[in-house]
Amino acid sequence: DAFALCIDPTSKSLIGSNRGKVCLNHFYFELTMGRSLRSGRQLKSLSPPKQRVAARKAAASDVPKSTKPAPAKAGRAKKAVQKQPSPKKEEVEKDSTASESGSESESGSDSESSDEVEKVAPVPLKKAKVAAKEESSEEDDSGSEEDSSEGEEEESEDDDGDDDQGFTDQNADWLKPKQSKMKLMDSDEDDDEDGDEFGSASEEGSDDEMLEVERQSRIIDEEMKLEQEEAESELRRTIAQQTSVYHLPTVEELEEDENRVVPPSELRERIDDILEVLADFKTRREPGRSRSEYIERLGQDMAELFGYLQELVDYFLSMFGPNECLEFLEASDKSRPLVVRVNTLKARRKDLAAALMKRGVRLDPLANWSKVGLKIYESTVPIGATPEYLAGHYMLQSAASMCPVMALGPQPGDRVMDMSAAPGGKTSYIAQLMRNKGVVIANDLKPERQKATVANLHRLGVRNAVTCCYDGRKIGAQMRNSFDRILLDAPCSGLGVISRDPSVKVQRTIPDVKRCAHLQKELLVAAIDALNHKSKKGGGYMVYSTCSVAVAENEEVVNYLLSKRDVKIVDAGLDFGKPGFTRFEHKRFHPSLALTRRFYPHVHNMDGFYVAKIQKLSDKRHGEAEKKEEEAAKEAAGETAKAVTAEPKAEDKKRSEKKKKRVKKFRRNEDNDEQQVVRKKSKMSIPNVQVQKSTKKTNAKVSKPRRMKITGM
Repeated sequence: DAFALCIDPTSKSLIGSNRGKVCLNHFYFELTMGRSLRSGRQLKSLSPPKQRVAARKAAASDVPKSTKPAPAKAGRAKKAVQKQPSPKKEEVEKDSTASESGSESESGSDSESSDEVEKVAPVPLKKAKVAAKEESSEEDDSGSEEDSSEGEEEESEDDDGDDDQGFTDQNADWLKPKQSKMKLMDSDEDDDEDGDEFGSASEEGSDDEMLEVERQSRIIDEEMKLEQEEAESELRRTIAQQTSVYHLPTVEELEEDENRVVPPSELRERIDDILEVLADFKTRREPGRSRSEYIERLGQDMAELFGYLQELVDYFLSMFGPNECLEFLEASDKSRPLVVRVNTLKARRKDLAAALMKRGVRLDPLANWSKVGLKIYESTVPIGATPEYLAGHYMLQSAASMCPVMALGPQPGDRVMDMSAAPGGKTSYIAQLMRNKGVVIANDLKPERQKATVANLHRLGVRNAVTCCYDGRKIGAQMRNSFDRILLDAPCSGLGVISRDPSVKVQRTIPDVKRCAHLQKELLVAAIDALNHKSKKGGGYMVYSTCSVAVAENEEVVNYLLSKRDVKIVDAGLDFGKPGFTRFEHKRFHPSLALTRRFYPHVHNMDGFYVAKIQKLSDKRHGEAEKKEEEAAKEAAGETAKAVTAEPKAEDKKRSEKKKKRVKKFRRNEDNDEQQVVRKKSKMSIPNVQVQKSTKKTNAKVSKPRRMKITGM
């Protein structure tokens, strides 16, 4: 209404008056400064720039086309399209048709006063334009730089648009919004339905028009949606697995499988299924089947898959749970990392590591608990043939075999014995900790094995060691109370080092394990007898270790020692490792065995090992007092038995004496009868013959008695 009032051609005086100027300037200011917020953007007037140019050209031309002056700047109008709420398509079409019809009516009504409009209209329009520009610049100081740059571009378009055509139907394209604006207006219609203020990526045209934050947000939304779908599928799969019942093969089905080779994949799948059933046995088990049947089937499949004897797998299942047993068998087939021990008698770990790295060896420190160990990952040269190895700067030794020496803790000046020394790895480590001071006795039963011990000791620079070959079972009697510390790395079945010797899988049996345990008990008792508990250097300690994980070779042996000698178990001083068993099946061990340490390949990535540190308290033997009591009881029982049997023996003596008397009487009667016979013969006419008694006279040279001579006639 204000616009029509200001430029109405019928009121000629109003246009040229000051009131008309003020009103036109006020309208232009309101039109250009009108703002609306939509999506954080400023929207400005909708009037295009060519409409204003066409009006100015029509007023200046001789042929009156339209006396209507052009509205305000088109640049402001372009921004208004973006800042005002986007109108719907129907409203835009109505506005465009109304503006066209209005221009035609105005051109017809202004034909009479075209001369006056030509003289008056251009001046106030230019002045109004300048005034509006100044006012808008002052008001829009806080506006964005984008508005000012667009205004300058629109002014340049106004100056260059004199050659354009006037406001005709050919300019209808100006009245229609661009395609991007049409999509923006279409999105406003769908706002109520979709609730998306900015529209989807397809409505906006392309991802290039989106902000970086929006793109990242869409990526995150897609990832979350994908994770949700995966979680749902996994939940359905888990529910199906937990509710399903596994069918354990029957005896008939297993007999059919004996005629064919079962592939490892099928065995592994069956093992996994049985483990799942055992994890939730109450709901997953097959009706009528016991837990022992599942365990038996699991042991058979494991033995067939990994190549073990059935009795060994059953023994491992009794020690570990089903899942841990599977992990142990898998880890036993994998090789352990190559470890070397730095010989501090000749080198330092830092210098040795630098020298090996120069030769292309990739290595790292072993662990926090070792100051001399190096773990080797890769090497371009053989580790056992480098100049550093030949010079004795390091020794190839597993990480687990370092633990017994660390637990023993020998001190410089001690008298130490290694009862099973070959090939000399632990002996050299003991001498290294003693700094070549004191004495180390390296004993081994077989002289052939001591050759390697002597060679390693010479190469590593050990000067305080003495090698010998004695039976360890007799050392206790031969060297009683002679050593401050003793290390016994006893011979064992090797169930902890299967990765280095796979033949153990099929060569070791449970009777072999029991025979090793018997030998270990004898060696351990002899070692305690050779240990001096009165050592002034804080001695009286020994370490018992094996490279086996069997309970029969470890806890049972140490528990036997506790019942035979006056000793106790002390802390080994190792911060890692699992505690020893205090119960196994129906057996119960001493509670102090929890201070011992076990190492497993599937837990510590080391060889299977057992370490126990023992302190000798005195020379007492728990079995001797009991034996004395038994002997005293036997003696007392013997005396009572003699007292009871004394009376029958006296009667027997009397009876025997009577028998002897009877025999004597009988012999006497026989002698008398002989004499009477001789006397009767003498009464006859035959001369008297003296009958002499037969006496046996023997000569030294004659063995037979002489014949009796008859003399006289």
